[in-house]
Amino acid sequence: MSSILSRLFPPYDKPEPLTPGMYHYMAPDDAPIPYRLHLRVESAEASVLIVNAATVLHLNQTATAHALQIVNGLSEEKAAEIIAERYNVSHTRALEDQRELREQILTLATIPDIDPVVFLGMDRAEPFAKRPLAPYRLDLALTYRCAPDGTLDKLARRRVDRELSTIEWEQIISTAWDAGIPHVTFTGGEPTLREDLRDLIAYSEDKGQVTGLLTDGKRLADESYLGSLSLAGLDHILVTYLRDDPLSMQGLSNALASDIFTAVHLTITPQIAGEVIERLDEIHKLGAPAVSLSGSERSEAISDSLSKARDHCAHIGIDLIWDLPAPYSATNPINLELEKAPTGAGKAWLYVEPDGDILPGQGIDKVLGNLLRDTWAEIWSKAID
Repeated sequence: MSSILSRLFPPYDKPEPLTPGMYHYMAPDDAPIPYRLHLRVESAEASVLIVNAATVLHLNQTATAHALQIVNGLSEEKAAEIIAERYNVSHTRALEDQRELREQILTLATIPDIDPVVFLGMDRAEPFAKRPLAPYRLDLALTYRCAPDGTLDKLARRRVDRELSTIEWEQIISTAWDAGIPHVTFTGGEPTLREDLRDLIAYSEDKGQVTGLLTDGKRLADESYLGSLSLAGLDHILVTYLRDDPLSMQGLSNALASDIFTAVHLTITPQIAGEVIERLDEIHKLGAPAVSLSGSERSEAISDSLSKARDHCAHIGIDLIWDLPAPYSATNPINLELEKAPTGAGKAWLYVEPDGDILPGQGIDKVLGNLLRDTWAEIWSKAID
C-alpha cells in the first residue's frame, strides 16, 4: 500500500483550497507521552507539519487535509467522513488513510533521534536545502546583561544600546506567530534577569508556541521561581554547565527534577578540552537526557574534542542537541564572528537582539532589519539564501 502522502485523490469537483495559516494541537494531559503539533498551511498545494518543534513533515494537499482534522481534534471517524466527502473517496479508504497518518505522526512524536526534516512517502531531501516560507524557530535575546547589577556581557553586541519593553517583545512574539513560527527560545545574556520572563513565556504559550529557556541556571535554584515558569507553560530549558558554581548546579538539579524537559550546555574551551569525557560523565550522572555542545574557538584541538564528545554521548546514551544558540556568557565564551553561517541559520531559525534587530543566527554580523520598524516580508526577503 503506497503512503498516503504520495497518493492522488482525484475528486469529481475540485475541492475548495484549505485556508492558509497556523493550526496548533497539544496532546491531552492523560496522553502517555506529551507532544505538540503545528500545521502550517502555506498554499493550496503544500504545507508543513511540525512535530514537537523539531521534526518537519512536508505534506501534499491531501495529506494536509488529513492532518488538519487531527490538529482540529476530530475523531478518526469524523475525520474520515470529511475527507471522504471532500475527495469523493470511500469512507473505508479515508478511514484507513487517516489511521495511517495518525500512527506515523504518533511514532514521530514519541521516539527520539528523528532527523530534523523528514519527508514521509516522498524522496528524502537534505535538511534546510530549501528555505521555507518562514523559519521554524526564533531565538529572542531578551537582554545582554549577565549579572543582577546590570553588567553587560563582554561578548555581547556592542551596538545594542537598549532593551525592548514587555509590550515590544509581545509585539515581536505576535509577529512571529502570525508569520507561522511555532517555536521561540528566550536567551541572552541571562534572560532570567528580566522580571517579565514569566509573562513573555505565558504570552507565547497562549499564542500556541513552543517555548524554551537558555540560562545559567542560577535563578532556578529558587524552586518557587522555577515553578512559576512551569505554570506559565515553559516547554524546555537549556542550562549552561557551571560545575564550580553551587547556585547554578542547584538550579540545574531543580530543573532536572521538574516536569520541564531540561538539557545541559557544555562549551569546550582549551582549558577543559582534555576533560570533556569526564564532564560528560558528570552530566550523565546528573540525569540529563540531552546535551548541547559548542567550541570556544576554531582549532584542531577543539574540533578533535568535539568529535570525541559526540562519540562519547552516543556511547553513554545521551542525546545531542546541535542547533540551539549557546547563551552568551563571560564564563562560557563562543565566537561571535563566524566565517560561515551554521546550517539552518537564516532558513530554519533567526535570532533577535535585545533592541529588536534580527540576524540570520547568533554571532552572524548581518542585520536583516528590525522587527519593530520593518515588515516581516522585508526581513525574511533578506535572510540568507
